[in-house]
Amino acid sequence: MFWLNDATVLITGGTGSFGKKCAQFLLDHSGLRKLIIFSRDEQKHVVMRRDLFPADRYPQVRYFVGDVRDADRLRRAMKGVDYVIHAAAMKHVDMAEYNPQECIRTNIGGAENVINASLDCGVKKVIALSTDKAASPINLYGATKLCSDKLFVAANSLSGECGARFAVVRYGNVWESNGSVVPFFQSKAASGTLPITDPQMTRFIITLDEAVALVVKAFGRMEGGEVFVPKIPSARILDIAKAVAPQCDTKVVGIRPGEKVHECMLPTDEARQTLEFEDHFIIQPSFRMWSSEPPRYASYGTPCKEGFCYASDTNPEWLSVEQLRAMIGSAEVTGQASVSAKVA
Repeated sequence: MFWLNDATVLITGGTGSFGKKCAQFLLDHSGLRKLIIFSRDEQKHVVMRRDLFPADRYPQVRYFVGDVRDADRLRRAMKGVDYVIHAAAMKHVDMAEYNPQECIRTNIGGAENVINASLDCGVKKVIALSTDKAASPINLYGATKLCSDKLFVAANSLSGECGARFAVVRYGNVWESNGSVVPFFQSKAASGTLPITDPQMTRFIITLDEAVALVVKAFGRMEGGEVFVPKIPSARILDIAKAVAPQCDTKVVGIRPGEKVHECMLPTDEARQTLEFEDHFIIQPSFRMWSSEPPRYASYGTPCKEGFCYASDTNPEWLSVEQLRAMIGSAEVTGQASVSAKVA
């Protein structure tokens, strides 16, 4: 990752699960001049600086308290920044359904602010994190992230031929991240019963290490306007429950507002403009007004077949109960080595 040497990187939502993991990898594997952690949660900044990146060991880390809703604060934070990873979002489906205005202000308004600040400050490349729920969305969270994705793709036209480049990475449920099903099941295990929304439910599963690797790899491959979709396994919700707490009973409590039984990362309509590679897909922009040349990767990607759909219930790769159980709590032990392998 020589391109990161002496570079300045800013991570919005940098005190979250992804932000911390990404920060650790960047600090361990590149000669960054500066890493800016941008987040609105003051206490998380304090904990991160005290426990993970103390100033005496990581003098290049800066903690910038701010909200992506605040355009002026973002612009101030991005002065001199080379690369931006936009991870800040309001992401809980049920909370977004109940608080739609707040979700829109953060996920759509915040995305627009990140784009404008990046353009104003001369940022070179921006990667925005997305979600499988942005593909054929049925809930507000997914709809806001789809809108955010469209904004980032179209931002390449605003920057012109020689300006900032913007791209998106879209992936599924992050294993053991804050608010995900694994810590939720672990918190309920003592009761002897795990609540299951729908016994047929399936989800795409990605680890934090894999998510970081996807972002780093996307920075190297992007030419502007792409949506990167990794090839990752699926898991059944009942198998996750068995892996976390095999001694517990399960109780079906019904699907939550805005929730799908199965997730899709690449619907048929988007597959028409998608190229397939060994470990990922690239959804190409429907127009490339910022460049007259075809992207370099187009020559070695394979167009998806007519009618193709990449969904969690028809995915050819599945995680068994034993594999899921082995993944629980193993991220901290094997994390850095696995990220390095996936980026290479």
